[in-house]
This record gives sequence, C-alpha cells and structure tokens, in this order.
Amino acid sequence: MATGTEKGVQAAHGPAACYWELSRFPAVTRATLRAAAGGQTFLLYTECSRPDPAGRRLLRFDRHYSLRRTAGREGLTASRTALSAEIHNQLLSQDSPTGQRRAVLKRCPRQGRQLLEVWDCGGCSHSVDLTALGKHGDVYTEGPFACLAWSHSETRLLYVAEKSRPKRQPPCPWDVPGAAWPAAEDEDEEFVYHEDWGEALSTHSVPVLCVLDLEGLNLSVLEGVPEHLSPGQALWSPDDHGVVFVGWWNKPFRLGLNACSNRRSGIFHLDLASGCCELLSAENASVCSPRLSPDGQRLLYVEGVVGGPHRQCLRLCMLTWQTRQMVMVLDVVQEPTEAFTGLYTEVLPPRCWAADSRRAVLGTPQRSRTDLLLVDTEASTVTNLTAGSPEGCWELLTLQWDLLVATCSAPHHPPSLVSTVWHSGIWHSNVWPGTARCGTHAMVWCSIERHSVVWNSQIQCDTALAWHSLGMAQPPCHPFIACAQVVAVLPPAGQELPLAWVPVEDTPTVPGVTWKTLMVQPPCSGQGPTAPNTQAFEALLLTPSDGTPPHPLIVCPHGGPHAVFDARWRPSMAALCQLGFAVLLVNYRGSLGFGQASISSLLSRVGEQDVADTQLAVEQALQREPLDPHRLGLLAGSHGAFIALHLLTREPELYQACALRSPVSNLPALLGTSDIPDWRYTSLGLPYSFDRVPRAEEVATMLLRSPISQAAQAPVVPRGWPCTGWCGDRGQCLQELCPLVSPAPGAAQTGWDRPTQPLVPTVVLGYACPRVTAGSGDDTWTRGRWSEHSQGQGCGLGLGVK
Repeated sequence: MATGTEKGVQAAHGPAACYWELSRFPAVTRATLRAAAGGQTFLLYTECSRPDPAGRRLLRFDRHYSLRRTAGREGLTASRTALSAEIHNQLLSQDSPTGQRRAVLKRCPRQGRQLLEVWDCGGCSHSVDLTALGKHGDVYTEGPFACLAWSHSETRLLYVAEKSRPKRQPPCPWDVPGAAWPAAEDEDEEFVYHEDWGEALSTHSVPVLCVLDLEGLNLSVLEGVPEHLSPGQALWSPDDHGVVFVGWWNKPFRLGLNACSNRRSGIFHLDLASGCCELLSAENASVCSPRLSPDGQRLLYVEGVVGGPHRQCLRLCMLTWQTRQMVMVLDVVQEPTEAFTGLYTEVLPPRCWAADSRRAVLGTPQRSRTDLLLVDTEASTVTNLTAGSPEGCWELLTLQWDLLVATCSAPHHPPSLVSTVWHSGIWHSNVWPGTARCGTHAMVWCSIERHSVVWNSQIQCDTALAWHSLGMAQPPCHPFIACAQVVAVLPPAGQELPLAWVPVEDTPTVPGVTWKTLMVQPPCSGQGPTAPNTQAFEALLLTPSDGTPPHPLIVCPHGGPHAVFDARWRPSMAALCQLGFAVLLVNYRGSLGFGQASISSLLSRVGEQDVADTQLAVEQALQREPLDPHRLGLLAGSHGAFIALHLLTREPELYQACALRSPVSNLPALLGTSDIPDWRYTSLGLPYSFDRVPRAEEVATMLLRSPISQAAQAPVVPRGWPCTGWCGDRGQCLQELCPLVSPAPGAAQTGWDRPTQPLVPTVVLGYACPRVTAGSGDDTWTRGRWSEHSQGQGCGLGLGVK
C-alpha cells in the first residue's frame, strides 16, 4: 500500500497535475492598439487570463508592447514595454474612437457597487457611482445583451443594464424600529414573478438602454424602446443622433437565449430626438452583431431563421444607412464546397471592417477548422485567408488602419502572440480615424506554404507566410505555429495575398502531441427525400508522439448537438496525450461547419444518427491507426454525454470507462425543468406549441430516444462528484478517468495508481450545479436538476445504474 508521501508524489505527477501544468499558458482575451506620434509606432495593450489552481479562480492580467514599423520583409518589430499587472474588479472596458480615453466599468467588492470610470493620459477624469444614482439595476457585463460604446464625439457612453425595480421592504416591519407597513402596491410588487432569459442569463429580465453624458455628468435611461422588446448590442448611429440596437421579442417567452440563439430578433434604430423606434432588418428573423463601417454608410450583421436547429448556417446581410436598403452578401450554404462551407459565427469581431468600408474579415468554422474569411461586400465573394495552414483555429480580434490582429492555435501549441505585415510593407493613408484597437497572440518562427482559396470562381493562389518572433534574436526551432495572436496589414482589394504575420511573444510547442483530421464516410441507407444525409463528416485524432503503440483511446463527442470541435488548443486533451492516451474528437453529422444540410439531417434523428456516427468514427479510427481496441474510454458533456450513454448501452463490452459531465439522460424529464423545451420537440421532429401540454405519444417518443430507457443494459458502477462550473472540474475528471482505461505499461512513468484487476465500464458523473444538492447514491437513475444547463455545464441528470 502506498504511503502518504508516495501518494503525494503520485498526485504531483498525476493527470490533474498534468492538466494544471498545461493550463498555465494564458489566453489573450482583448487587445488595443494606439498610434504614437509619427505613425511609425503603435502601443499594444493586451488583456490575458489563465486558471489559478491555488486560488481556484481565473487570473486576469495585462501585457504591454511597442510595435514599430521597419523596412525589412517582416515590416514590424515589437518589444515588451512594461511588466504584467493583475486586473482587479474590472467588468468592462472600451477605448474611445481616437484611443485617447478608456471607459472602465468596475465593481467594488465590499460595497457591491458598480463604478464607471474614464481614464486618459492625466489619470482618472471621471468616476460615476452607478449604483448610488439608482437609475437602473446592474449593468450587463457579458452575454448577448452586453455592450459599452463611445459616441463618435467621445462625450457620451452607451450601455445596457437591468431595469430598476422598487426595493423590497423588510419582511417583518414590526421587528425593525421605526419601520412602517409597506404600501399595498409595493407589497404586491415584491411578489411579482419576473421572467428572465434563462441559463447563464438569470439576472437578465428587462434590459434598458442607458446613456452617460460626460460633459453634463447626466445619466439617463432611454425611452422609446417598445415594451415587447429586450434591447442589447447597442451602438451609436453615424451622426450620434440615434442608437442602433438588437431587440429580442419577449413573447412567447424569454427563456433559453443562451442555448438557442434562434429566437426572434431584429435590428432597430431609436431616434433620440423624436423617440421613434424603427425596424431596419427583416420582420421575422433572428439577427445579431451589427457592425458599422468606418465611413458610417453600411451596417453589417448576421441573420438566421427563427426556430429549427438551435445553431445554424447564417446569412451575412448589409444595410445601406442612407437608403435603408438591405442586401444579402452571403446566403446560407446547404452543401459545402472546398472553397466555402458557410457562415456559422454569431458574433462578428468588434472591428471587422477594412478602411475602404467595402471589405470585412471574420472567423467562422469551416469543417473541423476555424478560418479567417475576407468578404467583399460589393462583389459578394469570399477569400479564405488561412485555408491549408497548419494552425487549425484562427479568430480575428480587430482590424484597424488595415492592420489585422488575430489569434491562431492548434492542438499541440498553446496561445501565442503574433503580428503580420503584408510583403510590400505598404501602410495605407486612408486610416479610419475612429480606431485604436489591435491584438495579437504569440507565434513561432516558421516559413510555411499556404494555399488560400477564393470563393465565387475567383483565382486560387499559393502564398508563403513569414513568421517572425518579435524580441528574439534567432527563430526558435519549433516547426509549427499553434495558438497565436497575429497582426497583418491588409493590402488593397484584389491584392490581399500574401500576408506576412509577425509574432509578438512566443510559447513553445507542447511535446508529446501529434494530430490529424480523419474523414469518415457514413454508409448509404436509402434513397428519396426522407433518406438520411450521407455527407462525409470528420474527426480530429490526437495521438502521443512518445510511447509504444497501440495507444488506449478516449472518445469525445461534442455537446450541442449543433456545435463543432475545431482544431484549437485544449489543455485537457493535450494532457491526455502526454499521459499516453489517444483522443478522438468526433464532429458527427449535425455539427457546424459542414453546411446547413448536414445540420438539418440530425433533426428527428437525435439519439440515432449522432450515436451511429460516433461509433463509426471509432471503428474506422481503430482500423486506420495503431490504437488498442481493448482500452477505450468515453469523455463528454451535455449532449455529448447523451451520445456516450447510448454507446454504453449499445456496446457495453467495448468501453472500459466513461467520464460524463452534466449528462442528458432523460428527455421527457426536461420538459418541466429545461429552459428550452421547444428544442426537445424540434430535435425529434415533433411539433411544438407553447400553449399546450405534452401529448402521451410525444413523451413516449422522447423516452425511447433517451439513454435511460436502456439503462438496464449498461453494467455501470456509479461514481459521482459535484461539478462546480469551475475549470478545476476538468482536472478532477481526468484524475478519475485515466486509471480506469488503464494505459499501457510503457506509459507508467507518470507514477499514478492504475487498477490491476479487470474493470466493468464505469461512469464518473457530475450533477453540474452548486445550487443543487442531488446526489448519486440511488440504485437507479437519479434526476436532480432544475434547468437544461448550469453555467454552461449541461444537464445534470442522474447519475448511474448498478
């Protein structure tokens, strides 16, 4: 038996410790660029975050750099200008159009107050206690409603907050000296139910638009927004005389916006002088992310249909401001092509327009990658700027002065900071005067061949990217770039390629991890309009580069179900590879990035097609790769855990262990507890009506598609722990799962205990919500949840079968 000291040594080298070691790499969450005098130097401010295991919190801090234009091929050099400092109590921040002022929303932890401050080169010029003014409730700081926008004159700030309500009276006035009985109307208001917007938005009920006038120090709540709308994502109109915002219809209900973005919404313009509110977008659609062009003449936004799949392929629409004429720039793609598979992102970058007010850059899933696309809004063409690159995930942070700032990552490389400059080194004079933001991740030195594809019968061209690590005398030896933040200058239209990306701060490639994309072709099972879609899907396979094959395999179907595993950096998956496991991330049919037809094919086939696709991906991976078919495990959450439970019941002898976070096991039980009951019907192809109770045949259909209906077939030993919603649960999950799959003896150098006796399949589950105390000690499936998800962790249904 291991002693206490030995156990401590084992824990220090175990799965959880490996996960924490890989989680130390920070991610850049925000970046701002300000031009210095002369236009040759830019000051780069970044905000970063990473988990803090000791403090059980997310550590946030800043980094500062100086970027200087040079005459060399890279065109840019960078250097660190200050030490990092922790960011305390900051909720929101936004730089003014000229970059000379910064608005910061802070919370005072002790008093529970929200302060809105304005900082400039002279220090804090304004500090307003929003809570003390009492004009509204808490300011929205995250989610689909949140915003903080400067007016073009830099004299007013626009944001969204909860509507102010009468404060509750003491429950027992006779216990409070001098207290009077509350008025009848106040007493009634105290017990009025206020519907909120559901999971992760439980404090969001009635949002209001608020404006702070910095010259007159006047705070006002805007009037004129119709009562049936909930406003958010607001920005100023080109002349500062009005406000543009997204308005969500409150009826038939508010719930479920976080999981189902396909709620009815529109783009509205509120005239501040007349109070007139005008609908600018389509009448019956789901829209979001309005972005105004630099010249103020065009408004870009994304649009989807109301209802149907909870995530879907979207349209890119543009509104001409003067004429109010709307044109569709990009339509929904049913069947993907090699050049373009469709638009799936619901949040456009805050600064996505080029200086010419014609082109825009955005990131979106393209099969099992996330690529940067250049969209010409006049020609309706798409150029994939990153297709074929070794990095699997690119995301644009900002585009200013035709300077692109983006992040890129891969499964074997943590976040890095980089910048990129066009080979010609031309800096355009048509600078957008209202820009002062830019950001980058770090990359390594590397010269790679890149193949960029232009959609709509445009020219294809091969380009070479020159990667340069700023502040380093010699390029590092790492051959690939994985997760990085990059800067590039966008050339004139038609000359966008090639681009030279310049790194700012490098992180090393993680050893012991290799990856590839597997193409999986499902069998043809029939013909006709009702036949299932047989389009090929993909899976990402991560394998250890060390050790002796065959490797044990951990199978991970994603949640959603309309989501995607793109080839980005995931420390938990890299940790499994370093511990000797291979990992299969399955993008079954219905995943984003493969066309709308693939998404729609899953409707009415949930619990069948997604399960069969995952099993097919496992079988083909075992045939093609050196993997051990006798050592398979499942690791998933939410709908992915739903698939995993089905696999356990159908293949009880195949999988040796299963770790599930917030699994969906009983669909009918969610009808009375979930905040998206409509999705339960849509996913199974059933009609939904808010005005009626479920029919018996509908409940029966849901039950038959639920893993709980086959629970008796799974020889499961239940083990459970509460899932707090904090990232530390991933380390605990790995700690429980790894010994159960029992890797090969060659991987035993990690030092943690492994079982010596054969194991029956074991389910390790969490019940997701810290506010729920349901346990897993029952002899049958146990349910203990109040809503579909908790803090993004999924449905915590219960928990095991003996």
